[in-house]
Amino acid sequence: MTPEDLDSLRQRALTVGCAALVDAMGRTHKHRAHLPALSSPSPSRALFGPAITMEFLPTRDDLPGEDRGFGAVFAEAVAGAPEGAVLVLGSGGYPDISHAGGVKLTRVARHGLAGVLADGQLRDYSELAAQDFATWCRGEAVRWGGDSVMPYAANVAIEVAGVTVVPGDFVYLDSAGGVVIPAASLTAVLDEAEKVVADDERWQQRLQDGEES
Repeated sequence: MTPEDLDSLRQRALTVGCAALVDAMGRTHKHRAHLPALSSPSPSRALFGPAITMEFLPTRDDLPGEDRGFGAVFAEAVAGAPEGAVLVLGSGGYPDISHAGGVKLTRVARHGLAGVLADGQLRDYSELAAQDFATWCRGEAVRWGGDSVMPYAANVAIEVAGVTVVPGDFVYLDSAGGVVIPAASLTAVLDEAEKVVADDERWQQRLQDGEES
């Protein structure tokens, strides 16, 4: 997919918005795909792009690879990622603690990613707000969380707020909430979302014209 193709898809997603995309996913697939409203240091920035993932696990000191650190797992996740990808962080069972902050996430801008979706909290909202990418998470943290969770695996299927995210899925987030769309279904879901919007506009016009049925 070219950057131009991705930008065209992004514009379509932004135009229809979260609710229409969720409705369209419900007409296309039976599994849960919607995400709740999340927190952002820049809530006016919507997030859209193909997912790359980092899985966190509860911290242990005896597992192979436990000492790789955020940078090493991030490097594996971003290897070969297209410009405009979304970094999705699993919580490792601890959505209420910090998983990264402004320093670690400077890598997001350097690698041309669209932004971050974290199923945990993030630190340094003011630093993240100053970046050009979009950030959505469970809330702002002030305390380091490395004694509770550790980054462990890259580009594996993870869970975010009860939704499975597979690398390559398309993620959309705005202030209303979010949705995870399988890559193979993206065009069909966007088409259906545009129909949802058009149908809503027709009904609104009929109601404004005094039609009740």
